Amino acid sequence: MRVANLAGRAVLLTGDGAIDIEKAGGGRFPSDLQALFERWDELRSWKTDATPVPFDEADLEAPAPAPRQVFAIGVNYRDHAEESDIEPGARPPVFTKFVSCLTGQDAMVALPQGGLTDWEVELVVVIGRRAHRVAAADAWGHVAGLTVGQDLSERITQLSLPQAQQFSLGKSFPGFGPMGPWLVTPDEFANPDDLEISCYLDGERMQHARTSQMIFGAPELIEKLSAVTPLLPGDVIFTGTPGGIGGTRTPARFLAPGEHLHSTIEGIGTLRTTFTGA
Repeated sequence: MRVANLAGRAVLLTGDGAIDIEKAGGGRFPSDLQALFERWDELRSWKTDATPVPFDEADLEAPAPAPRQVFAIGVNYRDHAEESDIEPGARPPVFTKFVSCLTGQDAMVALPQGGLTDWEVELVVVIGRRAHRVAAADAWGHVAGLTVGQDLSERITQLSLPQAQQFSLGKSFPGFGPMGPWLVTPDEFANPDDLEISCYLDGERMQHARTSQMIFGAPELIEKLSAVTPLLPGDVIFTGTPGGIGGTRTPARFLAPGEHLHSTIEGIGTLRTTFTGA
């Protein structure tokens, strides 16, 4: 099942177009996708013969537009740990991206003036069933779906205070959390733990890996996070980026106005982001 946020309304996607869930269900389900996560199990068992209609991908907004909690994971691929000269630990580094940074497909993101903004393609997990002290073996049963994300990062703000690095601030400028283009349920994948992930800047491949190369896979992340705090329906987990970021290149390369970033994950699709000046 593929579900999207089309101009603020929850829709079911088929090969022929989009079905408005609230209208097709006769008001059984809310039109707001974030509210729909509270009814996710019910939605999964719902069937409809409504006729899909064509839609414009440019109207797709973040598939989890207003989560109560956003978790982001650092240093979760070994090649990224090596390029960053960081030794991975027994627990993943966790920070947050503020909800106001989330956006969707074809976002126009203004680069902060005087900043150095980097790309980080990531698999994003959205929770569909409350998870508290959930074992990794049971974790996929608590996932609503997967989508493509970018943990855009302004490195000066992020790293300018060595004694207390500002990860959350440096990664939460407006538009710095693009997600999309839609949400795909785990049963749609032959193996949701092993997906090809890539990003391209103006057609040049910058990152390429498989999610099976994560140090902590999605089930392990859910286990470790839910051991501390309950994960709520609609919560978002940015699972970390593979190697190939701009800041560790020689010379370093950062995003510039007019550039286009295409972020792709096997079985999900491509998230398109364009950058402008401040």
